[in-house]
Amino acid sequence: MYRCTIIGLTDDARTPVLAQTEVRELIGSNNVFSGGKRHHELVASLLPEDAVWIDITVPLSHVFKQYAEHDEIVIFASGDPLFYGFAATVQRECPDCEMIVIPSFNSLQMLAHKLCLPYAEMRCVSLTGRPWDAFDEALIRGERMIGILTDRNKTPQLICQRMLDYGYDNYRIYVGEHLGNNELERVREYEEGMEFAMPNCMIALQTEQRPRRFGLPEAEFSLLNGRTKMITKMPIRLATLAALELGRRCVMWDVGFCTGSISIEARLQFPHLSITAFECREEGRELMSQNSRRFGVPGINAIIADFMECDLTSLNRPDAVFIGGHGGRLGEMVTRIHSVLADGGCIVFNSVSEASREQFVAAADKEGMTCTNCGTIVIDNNNPITILRAE
Repeated sequence: MYRCTIIGLTDDARTPVLAQTEVRELIGSNNVFSGGKRHHELVASLLPEDAVWIDITVPLSHVFKQYAEHDEIVIFASGDPLFYGFAATVQRECPDCEMIVIPSFNSLQMLAHKLCLPYAEMRCVSLTGRPWDAFDEALIRGERMIGILTDRNKTPQLICQRMLDYGYDNYRIYVGEHLGNNELERVREYEEGMEFAMPNCMIALQTEQRPRRFGLPEAEFSLLNGRTKMITKMPIRLATLAALELGRRCVMWDVGFCTGSISIEARLQFPHLSITAFECREEGRELMSQNSRRFGVPGINAIIADFMECDLTSLNRPDAVFIGGHGGRLGEMVTRIHSVLADGGCIVFNSVSEASREQFVAAADKEGMTCTNCGTIVIDNNNPITILRAE
C-alpha cells in the first residue's frame, strides 16, 4: 500500500491551486510525481531536480505497477479528481491506498461560472470514452439542465445531432473550450457548422418541457406492412410492463419486437433500463428506427436475427425478458432464455390461446420456474390475452 496526494489542475500554469503554500510545500518535500503529458508541462518548473515522473498512459496496469514501488506519490490530474477523474481509478485499482485530494473546479463548474448559471440541479453525464446510456437517460427524463463531458469521438456536433435525431430540439447548448486556460479559453452558444477545440464540455439548458407520455397509442406507430394486429395494444402493453416489474430491473430483452412498441414504451417509462430487442424480420430494423425517433427514445439495441441462432455471450444477462414472438418454438425459447437469465429474473409472455398458455407453463415448469397468471384482458373484438410471468 502507498500513500498518494492527487492535485487537480486547470489548463493553465497559473492555476490557483499551485499558488497554495500547502501545495508548494508538498511538491518540495516529495520526489515521486505522476500525471499526464499536459500536467507535466504545467508543473515541470516546480518539481525538485531529483524528481521521478511516472507518465499516466495506457495500459494503466503498467502505471500502477510503478506506483507500487514507492511509498508516497504526488499525482496531478485535471479539475476535480473525484469528478469522473483519476481519483476514482486509483480507488478502483488500489482500494487500500491512503488518499488525499486537493481539487480545482471541474470543467462543468467553470462553464457554469462563465455563464452565471446556478448549477445545483445540473445532471452531469460523461461521454468521455463512455457509451450514450447516461446521456440518453437524461434526455428521456427531461432533465432541465444537463452538463456533458465530451471527447474526440463524441463531439458537440455529434451530440447535438443525436438530440435532433430523436426530437430533442428543446435545449439551448453552450460549449466551453480550454476552460481554465487564460489564453485559449472560449465559451459560445452552439450553432450548426461550428468547430470546437479540444478539450471542451457542454451545458444543455431546456427551453421548454417536452411531454413524456404514459401509454403510446398504437395508431401513432409505423406498423409492419400496415397490419394493425401486429402490435401490442396499449392497455396490454402497459399491463405487460407492470408484470415485468421494470422499476427494479436493470437489463431487459424484448424477443420478437416487430414494431418495437414494448421496448419503446419500457425505455420511455424506465429510462434507466438497458434494452436489447431481437427481431428476425429485416423490416424490423427500419420500424425500430422510425418509432424510437418518433417517440424520442434513443439507446435501444436492436438486433435483426433469429433469436434462437444469436450469439448471446457478449450481451449482459437480462433480469427481465418479454417474449413477443416465438416462431412455433416457445418451449425451446424459454429454455434458452432461462440459461442466461440473471438470478431473480422473470420471463413474461402474452398468450392468445389455451395451447400457447399450456406450452409456456410447461416450459417454465421444466426449468424449475414459478408461473403466475397476471390477468386476462379483452380489447374490442380481439381475442382475450392472458399475461403470464415465470420467475
